[in-house]
Amino acid sequence: MKFTLSWLKEHLETDAPLEAITDRLTMLGLEVEGVTDLRSTLAPFTVAEVLTAEKHPDADKLRLCTVRTGTEGEADLQIICGAPNARAGIKVVLARPGTTIPESGQVLKVGKIRGVESRGMMCSSRELGLGDDHSGIIELPADTPLGVSITEVLPLDPMIDIAITPNRPDCLGVRGVARDLAASGLGTLKPLTIEPVPGTFDSPVRVTLGPDEADRDACPQYVARYIRGVKNGESPQWVKDRLTAIGLRPISALVDVTNLITYEYGRPLHVFDADKLTGDIQPRLATAGATIAALDDKDYTLSAEDVAICDDAGPQGIGGIMGGRDTGCTAETVNVVLESALFDPRRIAATGRRLGIDSDARYRFDRGVDPESAIPGTEAATRLILDWCGGEASHLVVAGAPPAWRTEISLDPLQVLRLCGLRLDTAQCRRILEALGCEVLAEDAYGVLTVLRPSWRPDISDEHDLVEEVARIHGFNRIPRISLPRDPMPTPVLTGAQVRRVAARRALAARGLSESVTWSFQPKAHAEAFGGGLPALDLANPISSDLDAMRPSILPNLATAAQRNADRGVPNAALFEVGPQFHGGEPGEQQMVAAGVRVGQSGPRHWDTHPRTVDAYDAKADALAALTAAGAPVGNLQTVAEAPAWYHPGRSGTLKLGPKVLARFGELHPGVLKTLDVKGPVAAFEVFLEAVPEPKAKPTKARPLLNASPFQPVERDFAFLVNADVSAETLVRAAKGADKALIADVAVFDVYQGERLEPGKTSVALCVTLQPTERTLTDEDIEAVTKKIVAAVVKATGGELRA
Repeated sequence: MKFTLSWLKEHLETDAPLEAITDRLTMLGLEVEGVTDLRSTLAPFTVAEVLTAEKHPDADKLRLCTVRTGTEGEADLQIICGAPNARAGIKVVLARPGTTIPESGQVLKVGKIRGVESRGMMCSSRELGLGDDHSGIIELPADTPLGVSITEVLPLDPMIDIAITPNRPDCLGVRGVARDLAASGLGTLKPLTIEPVPGTFDSPVRVTLGPDEADRDACPQYVARYIRGVKNGESPQWVKDRLTAIGLRPISALVDVTNLITYEYGRPLHVFDADKLTGDIQPRLATAGATIAALDDKDYTLSAEDVAICDDAGPQGIGGIMGGRDTGCTAETVNVVLESALFDPRRIAATGRRLGIDSDARYRFDRGVDPESAIPGTEAATRLILDWCGGEASHLVVAGAPPAWRTEISLDPLQVLRLCGLRLDTAQCRRILEALGCEVLAEDAYGVLTVLRPSWRPDISDEHDLVEEVARIHGFNRIPRISLPRDPMPTPVLTGAQVRRVAARRALAARGLSESVTWSFQPKAHAEAFGGGLPALDLANPISSDLDAMRPSILPNLATAAQRNADRGVPNAALFEVGPQFHGGEPGEQQMVAAGVRVGQSGPRHWDTHPRTVDAYDAKADALAALTAAGAPVGNLQTVAEAPAWYHPGRSGTLKLGPKVLARFGELHPGVLKTLDVKGPVAAFEVFLEAVPEPKAKPTKARPLLNASPFQPVERDFAFLVNADVSAETLVRAAKGADKALIADVAVFDVYQGERLEPGKTSVALCVTLQPTERTLTDEDIEAVTKKIVAAVVKATGGELRA
């Protein structure tokens, strides 16, 4: 909402400076978004006179002008100008070299144009920031004194731009803003009297509301007035200046009247050329498919939910939004019909959104126009039209009536204290409410007020609204500061489940996987491929037809996301997500999972390192990293060659802690990848964070002492020949258990199957690290441990030590 300071002061009697007014507006909830005060910006621009204007020697459209500055002792300036109205004898706005031009922000310099020097600039309205007119330079009145700053001769009025919340339609007019300021004590609201204009004849154009109840709900009241014999020309200069200052382009007197009333009183109006209407006016719901050529030079197709202002020829206006081009007023207009109507805000908002029209009328009707403003708005506009354009007005044509708006509300001043902490008596509350336009109907023995809200405040509907108004006008800054009670507050902590999720997320990100956030639903075919597809998990109202089931696994979403990356030139993708998987439709039938996928190669191409295709071991490493970060006892886990059907048999496994499954890993099954339309292989894992056991409580939070051994560790290699179905983990566990005090680590460093071995046999090589803590190991010590290791492995696997 934009308005000028002088416009505001036409309704508000105040001596407050501009800064005090803007500060008070913000305190009242009418946040000031900007103030444009051109008086300081335009101070360097002065009044000059064009003495001569000759054709430029090398350019047909440029004129070589001699300009008198009016400054004593200063020579006339030579200025080149391309404006079509540059001519001798006119007074202009002069910018000397060194002046900053408001429109562009550039500093004017002496320059040459087509080889001829130019020592200044004669400015247009747009270049000075005074409007959008750039058709020519500004022509000042002939009696304007030379050499003075234009701030002394032009009506430069500070412009204020405030943000209006949707619940304050009353402040979409200057009058409403002035009312709030006056209620807060910053001046006095000037009385407003709109004298009715007596009609001298009956309108030849009648108004009939639509026949159905829906039509009358969409437009409950329509007020019209026929004015004949008008002469449509330019508005008075003060009107054009006022509209230009707030960013509106003056068009003609008839159109400018409607814009002025809209911004002054928040009452949108429209004017039809009466001679272009066919028959009477009927506001009603439009016929689906009807079209209208609007004033913005666009054609719109209406629906049965839109309000149309129709005559016998069809729609001539989109109710509450925009008029039609066919019945618009022009310089030849002689007879007009002035419209002032009420419309259903919800329909206007829906129509405006559907058609994509943002007009001043729609902006106000969206939020709710004062239901009692239709007739006063017509009278105010009629008076201006008669004053500016002449003519003769008919009697008013009133169809329908305003919708019921009277609401009586009780206010107990104690509620102001209870809700806002302000101790105000009944008299103070009464003064504030009456200043806002409320009518106090009664006051009981306890000081409780019965209040009738004003018609222009649809946002006031209950006692707490009145409390807010009293506190707002009294001043939120005057609410006393009260310290909160200093009760002991519990120390904020994360639950164990939250800690595990955060730790797993960080660990996976540290391994180079990118975190993804995918939908919690997926196509049912994908869900069925991963053990889901239960009827209880079907969505009754999916956001998309192909996202119709809750996900039983995160992996399909991640795999398809990786494929989308590959389709766009990123073939090597590593993605993970921490979120829920669903196995039932009831609360609690879900589990928190850290899942991830890797596709493509293990790294980029390099001359020294040959990347390989990702496999199940990459997925296992990711799963173990997440489990370690989540606090799982990784050293006690068992790896078994078991996995659901969506994993590749023989290239997948499960990590268990006793009977409990903590994670699954492996390559996804080729058949499943075909269902997902994903190219393989895809290495995937699922870590079930809720299955990770809670760590045992420690007697102290202090870290244990570092017990580093000063003695050199010893490594010994062993190769065992075992059956091919024996897992490497069995050998590692057996070797570790041979001497838990001395054996620090056991690792597999080689596996061989080939023609040198018997069919069904595998050679597994282990590296065992011995770490003494009390003394350096002797050969006898090492030999004894070696025998224990061999015996333990042979006993556990039935294999033998290779020679």
